[in-house]
Amino acid sequence: MTSLRKDAARNWDRIVTVARELVDEGTPLQLNDVARRAGLGVGTVYRHFPTTEALLETVATPCLEALAGHGEQALTRDDPWQAFAGFLQRLVDAQVGDPSLAKVAANTQDALPRTTELKQQVIAIGRELLARARKAGAIRPDLADGDLVPLMCGIAYATYVHSATPADRLPTARRYLDTLLRGLRA
Repeated sequence: MTSLRKDAARNWDRIVTVARELVDEGTPLQLNDVARRAGLGVGTVYRHFPTTEALLETVATPCLEALAGHGEQALTRDDPWQAFAGFLQRLVDAQVGDPSLAKVAANTQDALPRTTELKQQVIAIGRELLARARKAGAIRPDLADGDLVPLMCGIAYATYVHSATPADRLPTARRYLDTLLRGLRA
């Protein structure tokens, strides 16, 4: 975010806070609804976020930044398997814990350059961790780089479909990931 006047910064924060609440509730983002719920004019919302996608990506940015940060930390770990498995654990936790992430990750076109940068960084880290685990002989050699994203998306999707309640999602996702990791281990 560029430097804004205090009132504009307050409005930006209010818009993002309301959008976060709506995403967490499972309510589809509509800029007019965000404006109404934030107590702001529609023009104010559109000045900050010209599209719903830009607003959604802004809501997901902290999660993507945290994933990139965890990935960077994982790259410093000595044990390639633990680094890889730990990163996937964080990834699954984020997919299940932040409803904005799945929607943003699924988009092939990003509204914001920062989103593209973060998504590419997270994918590159995942590939590097996989390559390290493969080189150490800790993982099945037939797992291709391109397999990671579909596998993680599959776990997230299966978790949403097969969890009885939202509270069951994280334990279910972790159980599915644990099963996957046992199958991937060399």
